[in-house]
Amino acid sequence: MPFVTTADGTDIFYKDWGSGRPVVLAHGWPLNSDSWEAQQLFLADNGYRAIAHDRRGHGRSTQSWNGNEMDTYADDLAALLDHLDLHDVTLVGFSTGGGEITRYIGRHGTARVAQAVLVSAVPPLMLLRDDNPGGVPIEVFDGIRAGSIADRSQLYKDLADGPFFGNNRPGVEISQGIRDAFWLQSMAAGHRNAYESIAAFSATDFRDDLAKFDVPTLVVHGDDDQVVPFEVGGKASAALVKGAELIVYPGAPHGITDTHKQRLGDDLLAFLNAYGA
Repeated sequence: MPFVTTADGTDIFYKDWGSGRPVVLAHGWPLNSDSWEAQQLFLADNGYRAIAHDRRGHGRSTQSWNGNEMDTYADDLAALLDHLDLHDVTLVGFSTGGGEITRYIGRHGTARVAQAVLVSAVPPLMLLRDDNPGGVPIEVFDGIRAGSIADRSQLYKDLADGPFFGNNRPGVEISQGIRDAFWLQSMAAGHRNAYESIAAFSATDFRDDLAKFDVPTLVVHGDDDQVVPFEVGGKASAALVKGAELIVYPGAPHGITDTHKQRLGDDLLAFLNAYGA
């Protein structure tokens, strides 16, 4: 299996499908690159080199003891792009992965980057603070931490059966297979890695990073996202990135990579094809 080894010896697993201009897909918490498989296959079938990696501590990558925070996630992404010597890349980040690509641009710039896409993404800042009055109270994230310590397997089942895919909404029926895949991927993450990543996705302030975006940017978010509320995430990020295009999926939940996979694939492909057109 292909890996890139980072400066601290962590092995980052990646899948490299297709050929053409590269698209790098960063996944959400506590999943892995398999969560992108529908979009990765679709883009590879439509003339792009689609690359998806497992964040450190997740999936097939090393369960490192340290580095479970956004600066290191971004540096790991830089190691991948450097290792493959990628240029004119479109970076696509879902949820926590949106934070990863945002911090990458903040720390490493856009010399290798042609476009950026934020999907149901955690930037600019999820946590309620005095300077972020619309954020999510810390008690919500403390509850996720408590659930992780008490019984993380059940926590992941509850997320999949409830808010992640909107399965708790009247009339919504998400297949058992989709929900089982969420649980299976989540349990492949290291316990400490997944636990510490809760702070990474909830309390990291990406506003300065978003100010450094100087490439065409697409923001996609569902307006019934119960995990990263639209007002906190996509709407706020689009307002901070000059010229960003915002696409809102009416009534859509957080996990649109599964619930709206064809529409998301079509929107990604249209954005990709617009580059250089």
